[in-house]
Amino acid sequence: MSRVGRVERTTKETSVLVEIDLDGSGKVDVSTGVGFYDHMLDQLGRHGLFDLTVKTDGDLHIDTHHTIEDTALALGAAFKQALGDKVGIYRFGNCTVPLDESLAQVTVDLSGRPYLVHTEPENMAPMIGEYDTTMTRHIFESFVAQAQVALHIHVPYGRNAHHIVECQFKALARALRYASERDPRAAGILPSTKGAL
Repeated sequence: MSRVGRVERTTKETSVLVEIDLDGSGKVDVSTGVGFYDHMLDQLGRHGLFDLTVKTDGDLHIDTHHTIEDTALALGAAFKQALGDKVGIYRFGNCTVPLDESLAQVTVDLSGRPYLVHTEPENMAPMIGEYDTTMTRHIFESFVAQAQVALHIHVPYGRNAHHIVECQFKALARALRYASERDPRAAGILPSTKGAL
């Protein structure tokens, strides 16, 4: 059964199209107009082995906030749609990824309940190109709200802002990949004692 999500989101501020195939091979076609954000979404698709298409046209003449936020909301909604009934998946996933001097630890539960715990080093450089580094947490908040997952991200150390953010996206990609993969021992079984996720 195909596990594909497709979401179109249009407001006065942005027009967003997101398509994701959870059983892809990491093919990515992303264009948001925010170069570093495109780079992070590319990491998400490639390391998660998700086929990912993102096309966002936003009000970048104001700033990058609406573009980044609305893309994350649409991505979360598409991911939730692609998961479907969650029968037979592992549900839980975690991954620790180093990037030179930085380290990210990510754990996810595809629980149906949105919750985010996020820590990263303080006093990071405020900008990476046109990317506001305070948006990283907001991306995850927006994704979690729509995907309805519990997500814990911890970066215990790091110096370079690019590395700190990038290792988070790489670790998230792998954790989501592991959690959403089908468990051959649990075919036809919903991984919950509640009977619902």
